[in-house]
Amino acid sequence: MFSKSKINDPIEPKSGDKPASSPTSAAPGTASTSSPAPAKAPAAAPKPKPAPSVLSSDLTIKGNMETSGDIQVEGVVEGDIRAHLLTVGESATIRGEVIADDLVVNGRVIGRVRGLKVRLTSSARVEGDIVHKTIAIESGAHFEGSVQRSDDPIGGNSIPKPGSTGSDSES
Repeated sequence: MFSKSKINDPIEPKSGDKPASSPTSAAPGTASTSSPAPAKAPAAAPKPKPAPSVLSSDLTIKGNMETSGDIQVEGVVEGDIRAHLLTVGESATIRGEVIADDLVVNGRVIGRVRGLKVRLTSSARVEGDIVHKTIAIESGAHFEGSVQRSDDPIGGNSIPKPGSTGSDSES
């Protein structure tokens, strides 16, 4: 019923059709053959997603880190971390505020945790407040602090300052 033709192959006019140089000679839905169709510029290929930055277990960092990419921490960080996806490894310790769109804690965090999606695995140890949009806490996780749900936990508008009391009761 349908046949596949190459883009640059000329369409032969039928015996009763107008000459190919006329712009109306092509059948509806087909391109005019007076000149070859211009080649489309290749669409810009999407940038490949960079590999996550991995901080090994023998590494200690003192200072803040910020990236729009992913970070996997296995060592010790003394400072704040901001990332798209932050994975805290089982051997990792972070002393500072962690902010991420997606946060998976397998190790230890001492400080405030802010994330759209926060997950504490069974090996997690968190000492600090958690502000989240969604949270999952596996059985066995150790958590000391308060939990507050917010539609915009990363924006910072609804985050209580340290030392202040929120409307939520601590458990």
